[in-house]
Order: sequence, then C-alpha cells, then structure tokens
Amino acid sequence: MINPDNFIKAIKDNKINFISGVPDSLLKNLTNRISVKFKNHIISTNEGSAVSLAIGHYLSTKEPAIVYLQNSGLGNIINPITSLAHPKVYGIPMILIIGWRGEIKNLKQIPDEPQHKKQGQITTKQLKILDISFKIINQNTKNLNQLFKNLIKISKKKQSPVAILVRKNTFKDLRKKIYNRASKNLLFREDIIKDIVDVTTSKNIILSTTGMASRELYEIRKNKKQNKLMDFLTVGGMGHASQIAAGIAMNKKGKKIICIDGDGSLLMHMGSMGISSKFDNLIHILVNNKSHDSVGGQPTLGQSINFSKVAKLCGYKSCLLLKKRNSIKRNIKKALNSKKSFFIQINCEKGFRKDLGRPDKNMKERKDFFIKKIRG
Repeated sequence: MINPDNFIKAIKDNKINFISGVPDSLLKNLTNRISVKFKNHIISTNEGSAVSLAIGHYLSTKEPAIVYLQNSGLGNIINPITSLAHPKVYGIPMILIIGWRGEIKNLKQIPDEPQHKKQGQITTKQLKILDISFKIINQNTKNLNQLFKNLIKISKKKQSPVAILVRKNTFKDLRKKIYNRASKNLLFREDIIKDIVDVTTSKNIILSTTGMASRELYEIRKNKKQNKLMDFLTVGGMGHASQIAAGIAMNKKGKKIICIDGDGSLLMHMGSMGISSKFDNLIHILVNNKSHDSVGGQPTLGQSINFSKVAKLCGYKSCLLLKKRNSIKRNIKKALNSKKSFFIQINCEKGFRKDLGRPDKNMKERKDFFIKKIRG
C-alpha cells in the first residue's frame, strides 16, 4: 500500500500548496493525514465548491491546486468544470483525486453498495466526456513524485483539470487506533434515532440521510422486529434528504414527515432549508456530531454554526437546539402535535458501533413498499 505521508510529500515536492475537497471513505487514510500534514487545506461543503476554491487559488497564484472527492461527487463538479475550468472557457489547471467506488477491474465490477454501482461503471466515461486526462493508481503504484510532475505538466499544457483515479485499498492506514464510538455515557446519533423511533408510529413517514444515520435506523427497526422497509433510506445523493422529504410533505399534507439529517449533508446544500421550511407537516431533525462520521470523522463546519438560528432565518416556524437526551422525546412529541414546520438541532458525539450492519440491497423492493405506505 502507498504510505499517505509519502504521497503528501510528493505533492509538496511538486510545489502544490493548496488542497480542498469532500471526505470519502475510500480516501480517508489519505485525507486524515492531509488534515495533519498539510497547512493550506480546506474541507469544503461540497465538491463543486472545492473546485471553485481551486479556481480562485489558481487565479491568485497561477499555481494548480488539488481537489479530492468520491466519484459520486463528479455530479457536483460538472458545472464549474465545464462552464469555468474547461479549456474552452477560462482554462484552469488543477488535479482531482477521485475515490473510485464501484471500480471496474479486469472488465468486472468489484462488489459495492447499490448507490455506487452505476457511478462506478461510468466514472472513466465521465472523465473522458469532460476531456479530463486521468491516471489510475493502486496500492502498488510507485514513483509518486514523477506521477505529480507529469500530471502538472499535462494540466498546465492543456490548461485543464486532470485526475488521479484511486482504487480501493490504495492507501495505508496510519492511525494508531480505530475510530469508533467510545463511551456509553455520551449522547450518540444512534441514541437520538432510537428516541425518534420510540415516539413515532407507523403512520409517520421517516426519511434518513446517507451514511451511518440510514444504517442505524435500519438496525433499530431490525432489532425492534419492525418492518425494515418502512422508512426511506437516502443511501446516496448526499445533501438531498430534506428535499425528498419536502417533495413528500407537499403531497401528503395529512401526514407528519420526519427527515433525519446530518451536519455534513445539510451543509452540502444548505439553501434547501428555505424550501423545506415552507411545509407545516415537515419535522427536520438535524443530528449534529460536527463530523463526516461515515468517512473517517473529519470535522465539518457544524463545530461553529448554530443551525437552529439559520433555520429560523430560513423560515422554519419553530426551531430548537437540544444537547441532552432527556429532552429529545418530549420535544419530538411536541413537534408531532404541532401544525407548523419544525427544525430540531440535536448536538451529539461522533462515533458508531463496530458491528453496525447495512441495509438489504434490494432498493426497488424498499421503494415499492415505501410508496404503498405513504399512499395508504
């Protein structure tokens, strides 16, 4: 495997001095070290914004930056890449480091989660359509200094972004201990979701954001021997759970819609709060653990933003900030009995169980059951 510190040294040796991006589980062994070893580093709220930061960096220094992302984030960068950075517009050099979930190896796709299957199949095609030259690396890749030297040369010559496509298990894990839920005495996301499930009924409609929230909701239903298909798990499309909830709330005014969101997810498309706040039957619950929990625990802006105040300005009729477990059930019951839009921010610790399972992979069965439920 590649030692991430050696990879970062190659970046520095080639005089690249700015990195931005959105954390990815496949790249976490690298990005966690970037946070430690690289001074000029910004964890962005979404991939398109990271590209824009890289554009600004180039305009002010005339030197390319690095943008890291999971391949699912390619959708978020298409607009700034094609309408700004492309050589037919401004021509902005930069290097993209892309985690290849659902990768193709020896003409076969490596098994992955359902949300990565199609994206993994089309990743290289997308890069070719975008006129982005790319190099695929794996755990056996050598000559890192030459890799960056060549890519910078191509990027500057073409006046265009170039990319490094990273296969699974490329980077060595240098962490001294496993990142995991630590103490039973602290408040964690799973505790919050349990309380939400306890005070809601099968008549309520629950949606959960991508990552650990959906996995924990699924496990809670399973352990309670409740129907594992009754909730909508937003397994992909990070940042869009609240708008799916709003779309349902718009058409199901007689039902309470509960959206379980995360700080990293909400930050990605925070302007959507102005829309979801308009629906009086929507309860938007933000679980703020101030981290990208499912991809390595890197910090988010949730450390410094009071989302409940932002929600108030965005039009939610009632906004609460909770920090203790004993107030959760009472306030969710209050929201369920209310006739106005509710935003509840609940601050908690980062971390999750080692033995946390994953949802069944038949997404179409889940969709069909969910449709029948909300139409009933």
